[in-house]
Amino acid sequence: MGIVGRMSLRFELDPEVTPELLDSVCSLWADVSNADGAVGFVPPVTEDDIRPELLKHLAAMTEGRTRLLIGRDEDGTVAATAFFTFNVHRLMRHWCWLYTVMVHPSHQGKGYGRALMAAAEDAARDMDGIRGIRLTCRGGTGADRFYEACGYKEVGRVPGAIKVADDDFRDDVTMWLPLN
Repeated sequence: MGIVGRMSLRFELDPEVTPELLDSVCSLWADVSNADGAVGFVPPVTEDDIRPELLKHLAAMTEGRTRLLIGRDEDGTVAATAFFTFNVHRLMRHWCWLYTVMVHPSHQGKGYGRALMAAAEDAARDMDGIRGIRLTCRGGTGADRFYEACGYKEVGRVPGAIKVADDDFRDDVTMWLPLN
């Protein structure tokens, strides 16, 4: 009898941007959003709703202001992403933002989220001059507890700053991971 184990993700920083990759990331983003993932949209959304935001990320990547980290599952499908965005202010170039941190809903509970966060930390440590990662998350989702378990510390919270429905306001939580 063989050992049954979980397959891990294969991570790639700055993958070649092809139409297939963009379609895969767009589909992932829609699937995560429609599963109530807090990644900038409120369900229901379509890939057509997501695509303009993805194209903004792509433009920033082309300009060198953003980098993409992807995680592929055992089938080679894009199952996880995170976008690094760099500061242009000369006093804040020593840290970066982490945005649109996603793992496909079908992979929840497999440890892929922690693997993605570890890969993001490793990638940031290899980036010249980067000494910290900052991210924000939507309160009321449990994401803040997840990020704390990954080593991040809550450093700020703005009550009710995120409006997900007419009567549903969530906290905007800022998290920080020092890399020094």
